[in-house]
Amino acid sequence: MTKLPTSDQTATSDHRMSHLSPNDRDAAIDRLYDVALDPTRYEALLDHWESAIGPLRAQADFHAPRLLDDPLIEGHFERASTFLDRVEATAEDGGLDAILTPFDRVPAFLLDKQLKVRASNAAGQVLMGIHPGARLADLPVAAEDLQAVESAVRSVLSDSREDTAILRVRARRKERFTLLRLQLCHTADGQPLVLTASNEVGWPKGYSDILRKAFGLTGAEADVVHRLVECCSVTEIASRRQRSVDTIRAQIKSILSKTDTHSQVELVRLALSMMDMATLTVNAAPGPRLVSRGYNSLEERTFNSLVSSDGRRVDYLVLGDPAGRPVLFMPLDYGLVRWPAPAEAEAARLGLRIIVPVRPGYGGSDPVGKKADYDAAFIADILQVLDAENAGPCPAITLGGDFYYAVQIALLHPERLTAIIACAGVPPLTRREQFERMEKWHRFILAGAKYTPHLLPFMVKAGFLMARKIGKRGFVHAVYGQCPADVETFEEPSVFEAIVTGSEVALSDTHSAHAAFSQQLLGRQTQDWSGDLDELRGSLPIFFMNGLQDPQIPPATLKEFREDHDWIDYTVYADAGQLIFFRHWRAVLERVTSLSQ
Repeated sequence: MTKLPTSDQTATSDHRMSHLSPNDRDAAIDRLYDVALDPTRYEALLDHWESAIGPLRAQADFHAPRLLDDPLIEGHFERASTFLDRVEATAEDGGLDAILTPFDRVPAFLLDKQLKVRASNAAGQVLMGIHPGARLADLPVAAEDLQAVESAVRSVLSDSREDTAILRVRARRKERFTLLRLQLCHTADGQPLVLTASNEVGWPKGYSDILRKAFGLTGAEADVVHRLVECCSVTEIASRRQRSVDTIRAQIKSILSKTDTHSQVELVRLALSMMDMATLTVNAAPGPRLVSRGYNSLEERTFNSLVSSDGRRVDYLVLGDPAGRPVLFMPLDYGLVRWPAPAEAEAARLGLRIIVPVRPGYGGSDPVGKKADYDAAFIADILQVLDAENAGPCPAITLGGDFYYAVQIALLHPERLTAIIACAGVPPLTRREQFERMEKWHRFILAGAKYTPHLLPFMVKAGFLMARKIGKRGFVHAVYGQCPADVETFEEPSVFEAIVTGSEVALSDTHSAHAAFSQQLLGRQTQDWSGDLDELRGSLPIFFMNGLQDPQIPPATLKEFREDHDWIDYTVYADAGQLIFFRHWRAVLERVTSLSQ
């Protein structure tokens, strides 16, 4: 039995990272494909990426900070993103079958601490004869190699930092080697298991063509990859292909260069990960319901639709009193288009008509083109929605980063807004330290948008699929775990219903707005737009309502903002975070009604 090396022990490509160390680079690439295979491993990528990229941000030019402008790492992100699209990401119940869902042709099974098979997929049962209840000794592995497999499984299950392993073992009844990939995973209740995948697999039909198109391989090179996955030696491949050993080595060197891998081990790992995903597809049904429907107290609301000047469908909701005084509500890039039921009822009682545009690419609103100006399109949509509602000058309530869009509307069309009430308002970020202070989830995405924008689509797409996989409650607890006020707010039943129901326009069983989410972050939001905001000084009332537990705008950043823009009216709450609107909506409505008095 041979444990495959994890460092470069074979021919390598000529590419070299200009910023990341080789170890950081290889670990990042490893985690990329782990996430592409299993989005629930997103946080492991986040943590490693932060430790590797964080120090580089300190060396970057804040105003022209693009990092890792390197085709090697970018190529891996693009390929992982492409294959992430093919992973079945529909939410499951979190059981053992859900863990095995991404595997089809590749035999896969789950081992527990007692070295007993808890579950096995169809390929594992048919190709390897592994059924639930089997013991480690039942694996079709040569007896002399079973001890090494057992040691590797126990090591992965331990508290060590190595939660993956790759083993090359001898098959029991065949004169060939078998590759076993071990990965730590957990059940919904936290029980640790080892996910074991094998290359005991028939080469999927059409898979050579996928490899050729993805990496620009020749037919001969794709066949060499096929043989390497089968654990054939260079000599065996040369014999089968009736070529010299030197020719096969030259082909392997070419393959490593084209795939941006640095060893046969990394190449095989990449091929196996892609094989797991090659036959899977994302549910491509159209967007979510035409009706926003809660499950408890929220009233059913029908989405209104219109057609934009460029032919796109634009959806919006009206909450509160349909005939009341207009109020524009901009619901954050999580798409929080619904309010807690008591808040919607209070808006109706106060005679307020809450107009909620659904941004491009969310819900039933058509996306904009990849090269289109997302910010301009969204602002045009908002103005068209206000016109459709015959809304005269009105106040705007914004959540988080949507304050930026309200400022742009006020600059372009000063007659449209009478005030901006920014809940958890995000200021123009003018200092590197303001990114560094964010909690890790927000820093990962927002710093990614500023410093590594070319890699952002994968980061966002994987985050959305992780949220779908673990559920919105699990996602909120992960993102806001260091902000007790936000977790407590989210768990209030009416808030929970509003957030889960409203955010369907961003993420549902049949729809994911990850592409639109990335597009808007790649606009001007992460740049310094202080000049835009300062132009409104003295011309438009702006009110900030911020919580001291905000993971994106912590107290030190808020203090700097108050010093930079001391003309804005600030109200600060010690018991709130980024979800401050859902905790203090009564204070927000009081502010709205006071504006008309």
